[in-house]
Amino acid sequence: MQQQPLTPAVRRAVRSWPHLHKLQRTRGFAGFNCWYASRRYFSPAVSTSHILFNAGTKSGRTHRFLPMKFLSRLHAQVRSCWQGTPLPADKITTAPIFHPLYEFDETRGRWCPVEPIRPTASAFDSDNMSTSQDAQALNLVTWNVDYSSPLPVARFSAIVSRILGLTPAVDIIFLQEVSPEALSSMFRNPTLRKGWVLSDPDRSLPAGQPFTTVTLLSKARFRQENPTELLKGEALGPVWRVAYPSRYGRDALCCDIFIPTSPASPPARVRLINVHLDSLPVQPSRRPQQISIVADLLRSAGRGLIAGDFNPVLPEDDALIRDNGLVDGWVELHPEEPGFTWGNDGKQPFPPSRLDKIAVVGVELQSIEILDPGSIARSSPDAAQTHGKEHAVEESIPWSDHCGLRCSFKLVGMD
Repeated sequence: MQQQPLTPAVRRAVRSWPHLHKLQRTRGFAGFNCWYASRRYFSPAVSTSHILFNAGTKSGRTHRFLPMKFLSRLHAQVRSCWQGTPLPADKITTAPIFHPLYEFDETRGRWCPVEPIRPTASAFDSDNMSTSQDAQALNLVTWNVDYSSPLPVARFSAIVSRILGLTPAVDIIFLQEVSPEALSSMFRNPTLRKGWVLSDPDRSLPAGQPFTTVTLLSKARFRQENPTELLKGEALGPVWRVAYPSRYGRDALCCDIFIPTSPASPPARVRLINVHLDSLPVQPSRRPQQISIVADLLRSAGRGLIAGDFNPVLPEDDALIRDNGLVDGWVELHPEEPGFTWGNDGKQPFPPSRLDKIAVVGVELQSIEILDPGSIARSSPDAAQTHGKEHAVEESIPWSDHCGLRCSFKLVGMD
């Protein structure tokens, strides 16, 4: 059968798949009539769902059931084409969900979407371009901010203040375990409103989740003041989430940025992936599948990094980065140091561990360091009393049970 282009009806249906709540029928998909049948189409829990393709003929109708994975891969290919974003369609078993980045609009008093650029040389100002040869290294911080400890807003605000006060200035922030209270605090933060774009402006969390991941990017590094002007430096690309097999409904938060390399060439795509892999030593572990999926996402772009909470709590987890063809940043730059990012205070029931990592492909890490959390003093009444009065005792609450990680990186070979 001769291949036919996607009709407008099919394009609309594909675009709305994540929001379907009833059967929908559309025509024109290579001569087939398609019924899309699942209100939870992209949940990993329905990976065994099937789609009914009804091939209409004069003599009758022939029905075929196609597995959910086939449709998800097809969806990934279509969205990859529309977004101009390379994706490993053969490995993605749930469709990627694209959405904009957001910046705060003072006039409207709310967070508004930012349109990503298309990676073409014509989008950049070739006469005044800052190329990768003379651009400064990009600086990233990743931090699991601990959703469950007391004083979530105060702890989160302290972490954000620490990050924003670092020198050199941070360009990219990855956060994990962001609670609803921390999200609300982030949206109200005047410094973030003025100088940063966010991946998620919605105060609601994914269904059934007590926390989420958030990516922030500095407008000073990635945004020009007048959006009608040609770009002179690094620029923002699309952002999306990919759900991987998880016991806790977790996903990979992906974002592409573009770095100009020369006036005559398209900019280099650099992929940034914020992860919070499954916790606990539960068997069978889903972390090998999760690392495999995000590694393929990274390689499909050619260069970039994966950073966040890797939760390597089983012996076999130690080799996952290497076995997937990635470079472990801490091992590369500090091979003789343990690099523990959790359990350093001795208050945890398990030994210290390097739970948080940065893994790269096609970029050169120039530095990586651990950011120790501070603490917040909280007064609490003591049960003991003297002369009928309760004693107030000072309790120290760490900002997080995790340390942060800071790194700087450039494109390979661009000094």
